[in-house]
Amino acid sequence: MSVLQSLRTVLFYFLLAFSAFAWCLVCMVFAPFMPFRQRYRFVIQAWCGFAVRLARVVVGLRYEVSGQENIPQQPCVILAKHQSTWETFFLSAYFEPLSQVLKRELLYVPFFGWAMALLRPIAIDRSNPKAALKQLAKQGDERLKQGVWVLIFPEGTRVPVGQIGKFSRGGTALAVNAGLPVLPVAHNAGEFWPREGWAKHPGTIKVVFGPAMYAEGEGPRAIAALNERAFEWVRQTQEALSGEHAPVEVTSTAAL
Repeated sequence: MSVLQSLRTVLFYFLLAFSAFAWCLVCMVFAPFMPFRQRYRFVIQAWCGFAVRLARVVVGLRYEVSGQENIPQQPCVILAKHQSTWETFFLSAYFEPLSQVLKRELLYVPFFGWAMALLRPIAIDRSNPKAALKQLAKQGDERLKQGVWVLIFPEGTRVPVGQIGKFSRGGTALAVNAGLPVLPVAHNAGEFWPREGWAKHPGTIKVVFGPAMYAEGEGPRAIAALNERAFEWVRQTQEALSGEHAPVEVTSTAAL
């Protein structure tokens, strides 16, 4: 990475951190008095949209989106590939309102976590997978019935470029039980915003929304089959996004 790009990256992090601190202070004062949808637009959609624009202007991280026609009108379960932080910003700004499955510890982070707690996240304890699955099923179903998109990273953690973690069935089980589809999402954000380190590389991130997928039947077998279909679509699309169509290695992850 060049010296100029390094300086741009430092500036990006400074502006991002400063904006997060300042915006969280503002949100803690005004957001509690807003209806939920307005609160989401004010707290998350506005700031995450700013973060995506900031990355484009300061470090040259542009993006292209395809497959928008596949997005159903009714909110459903989003199963997204996880490579970096960028897709969290992007998807949180793109879908409104959206509830994300996240680690409970994040809500304890001063200012940031307090602001997140206002937005009905599904904050799970990953040290207790059985209880976390029950919480996801209960709260996820409540969010969907309230007309809220539910974002799940089924790999459970950020996975390096060229690899894909096995998908947890929690997201597909939630969709099947609610009678709704899953919306798979693939992208190559990790090529420009790596999983590790602070470097940011200019370029164009490609985001692809796949076809909304319904289960064929009910019960555990239908859930497993839908999960496999979503996994295979993401895996194949990731290979296509690699440029050289290199195989994507399947790895084990600590997915919920």
